[in-house]
Amino acid sequence: MNEFLRTLQVQRWDDHRYYHHCRINQSLHFVSALSFLCAYALLFIDPAAAALLAWGVSMTTRQAGHFFFEPRGYDHVNQATDAHKEAIKVGYNIQRKIVLMSLWVSVPLLLWLSPSLFGFIEPAANFKEWWHQLGYGWLGLGVSGLLFRMGQLLVRDGWVQSLAWGTKIVTDPFHDAWLYHRAPLQLLRGERFDPVEALAAQAAEAATAAP
Repeated sequence: MNEFLRTLQVQRWDDHRYYHHCRINQSLHFVSALSFLCAYALLFIDPAAAALLAWGVSMTTRQAGHFFFEPRGYDHVNQATDAHKEAIKVGYNIQRKIVLMSLWVSVPLLLWLSPSLFGFIEPAANFKEWWHQLGYGWLGLGVSGLLFRMGQLLVRDGWVQSLAWGTKIVTDPFHDAWLYHRAPLQLLRGERFDPVEALAAQAAEAATAAP
């Protein structure tokens, strides 16, 4: 259990220090976290609607922060190149995210071109039913994406790394809501990036505390 908690802490810290320098990205993650929490609640009432909210709002705001606002050059705070960070990324790096988001776009396209999904489902009778089917398609994609990467990590790194990453992904909305709730106000104050000194101090503290 101690190893699992330590691995989870390391994954969260690496995710924050490597990929969340920009206050815009942090603010978008805060919005994403809140909408994800709403989707979690909605999951018990209408799973399809929950998936529509999660993919339509939560994932788009979250990934927009990474794709458009997070700096991709040399990371002077962590003294790491972007290529190095992408190579050691435990979960979905930019390349994997491009594949995942491409699959996300392909689901409504496929459902539109083949309403019966080649005979596997009953074609939607109206647009409302089509949206409902799309929601279930996106829900299946989300669950599959989570389990697929956990399976890869299980084979490559063992069950601790795999389970820690899966736990991190599922609990990220709670963690990000707490971690980035000040980001919108800090952005309005004109702070575009996390202060380099603060991040460097956090990195030094984490290195000192590491076993």
